[in-house]
Amino acid sequence: MVRGRRVPARALLAALLAPVLGTLLVAPAQGRGGRGHGDWDEATMPPLPPREDAARVARFVTHVCDWGALATISTLDAVRGRAFGDVLSLSDGPPGAGSGVPYFYLSPMQMSVHNLQADPHATLFMSLAQTDFCRKNGFDPQSPLCAHIMLSGAVTEVNETEVDFAKRSLFIRHPEMRGWPSSHSWFFAKLNITNIWVLDYFGGAKVVTPEEYYNVTFS
Repeated sequence: MVRGRRVPARALLAALLAPVLGTLLVAPAQGRGGRGHGDWDEATMPPLPPREDAARVARFVTHVCDWGALATISTLDAVRGRAFGDVLSLSDGPPGAGSGVPYFYLSPMQMSVHNLQADPHATLFMSLAQTDFCRKNGFDPQSPLCAHIMLSGAVTEVNETEVDFAKRSLFIRHPEMRGWPSSHSWFFAKLNITNIWVLDYFGGAKVVTPEEYYNVTFS
């Protein structure tokens, strides 16, 4: 500040906030989904399975993606009965130990949860565009070469025997969840998969049965 010169309050506030904003912009995000997204960087990202093995590709995409777009049937008056999409964080297990089951941490305050309470059926979409894979290979997110999958089924609350695994799976990949307000009545849920479509190459989607999907093992 120049002695004897009055500095406008807005300029003074900007000067005081600059170091803080600089730190926020440069520092990596705490948890996943922000800058430096995910556990899967160039050194740790597993290779894409052979595209002819659609069940293995589906399990791979489910495991390396930590969020997805969930489509439900809307209960909102303005769009009642129509498709309604929402982004949800998810995990099928700790890194390297995926179960294939997409787990969610949900609150009754979420619009999608209102929809699921009326009709639990939903379709979950995940894509390798959510990782570095497609960008590194020059694949547009809509290209079939940028592998993406659609899992359809019903979303249900997990039972007592599964809640510990669901909690560990989600909190290890989304550590921010630990601090979410308890007043929101969070609970653990999962997608019970009944139908699977894999689009990872030209020629249309491949159909994978849940049995084929869950029979995949990774060494």
